[in-house]
Amino acid sequence: MEPEGDGYASDVLWIGTSGWQYKDWRPPKGAGDTGFLYPASLPQRLWLEHYAERFATVEVNNAFYRLPERETFAAWRERTPEGFVVAVKMSRYLTHIKRLREPAEPVARFMGRTEGLGDKLGPVLLQLPPNLRADLGALDETLSLFPAGVRVAVEPRHESWFTTDCEKLLRGYGAALCWADRKGRPVTPLWRTADFGYLRFHEGAARPWPRYGRSALGTWLDRMEADGVREWFVFFNNDPGGAAVIDAGVLARMAARRGLEVSRVPDVHARPAATG
Repeated sequence: MEPEGDGYASDVLWIGTSGWQYKDWRPPKGAGDTGFLYPASLPQRLWLEHYAERFATVEVNNAFYRLPERETFAAWRERTPEGFVVAVKMSRYLTHIKRLREPAEPVARFMGRTEGLGDKLGPVLLQLPPNLRADLGALDETLSLFPAGVRVAVEPRHESWFTTDCEKLLRGYGAALCWADRKGRPVTPLWRTADFGYLRFHEGAARPWPRYGRSALGTWLDRMEADGVREWFVFFNNDPGGAAVIDAGVLARMAARRGLEVSRVPDVHARPAATG
């Protein structure tokens, strides 16, 4: 998928996973490669290139735990093909330690590092702690610090955030409320607050755990189509056992069969999940 002027392709379902460095995505010794993303013979230093041949986007989840240096982001830019998009999860220093207080230095440091991605930088995800109650003033100040043109998605996890005032605040900045799923059910309101959507799949209810069934995935496709936003960033965070890779491939194929524009339909196959 070729990017347009701002580095993004419009009207696209970007589908990927939350990270790519999971050891159980490679088969154990003696097992065949079927159902795994990485062949047993592929060295880990080449996993990103292999991933980027199958998916056109990834969410860098480990930046939350330890923010990489600018040189690391620049290296990822060089190692991935043209049009690849990298969403990055904000460092927990801002969201969980500072709890959105005094955000100027953490945001500046984060943007200074991630600018190494150049035009491959996708949305920035702010995932808030589950015990952080609504503080619209702190969120307002934080969102005001992001440079123009940087897309931001916010994933609140305390119900006190789910108010009309919060919805208006996000819409005023063009920041997306991150839709989130756990066990096939939405755990956030389904607000439209930006010109793009952001959806995270945390844990499915199908077997084997934590897979998603086609019914649940189809319902989410219905919701995205009904919402009216034409560009979505969709990431599977249910990484154990390669579930994220398999489910991302299933969703991409389902969307393509509906005639939706998909960033890439990966050639990842496995047994269908049980209904759920």
